[in-house]
Amino acid sequence: MSGSSSSLPVIRSATLAAANVKHAFFTRNGGVSAGVYATLNGGVGSHDRREHVAENKRRMAETLGVSAERFLVPFQIHSPDCRVVDAPWVDRPRCDGLATATPALALGVTGADCGMVLFADPKAGVVGACHAGWKGALSGVVEATLAAMEGLGARRANTIVALGPTIGQTSYEVG
Repeated sequence: MSGSSSSLPVIRSATLAAANVKHAFFTRNGGVSAGVYATLNGGVGSHDRREHVAENKRRMAETLGVSAERFLVPFQIHSPDCRVVDAPWVDRPRCDGLATATPALALGVTGADCGMVLFADPKAGVVGACHAGWKGALSGVVEATLAAMEGLGARRANTIVALGPTIGQTSYEVG
C-alpha cells in the first residue's frame, strides 16, 4: 500500500489557485479505509485501522507535494487557538488554527459540518489554516489565525482566503 501512487479527487479554490497557492480540499474518495470510514479517512483519532489512516495521510500529503510527516493537522478542540509552526511535530498540538512561513510544510484541518478556512499571503510566503466550527468561529479562531500570520510577516491587505466545502443546512438539524 505505502508504495502506491495516488491521484485523489480534490476541490480547489479558484482564488488560491490563481495566486499559485498549492492547496486542496479533500473528499472522502480515493483512500483505502473501509466500512464507516470509507475511503479517505485521515482521522488519527478515529477507530479506523492505523495503517489505513497512515496510507490515506500519505496520499493526501503526496497530492500536496510533501512527505506525510510534513503534512501537519492539529488535534482540533473547537477553540480560538492558533499555533505558529516551523517544523514537523511529534505530538499534535491541541488547537484549531495553524500558520507558517516555512516552505514545504503543508497545513491541514479537518471538517465535516465545520468550516475549513485556508489563508495565504503569497507576497510574504505565509499561509494559514483553521477549523472554524461555530464555537471556534465565535470565539475568534479566524482572527487568531490572521494575527499569527501577521506575526510571520503577512499583511491582511495581501491575504487571500478560501472557505472549504461545508455541510448544508438541509443535511442536519440543530436546536
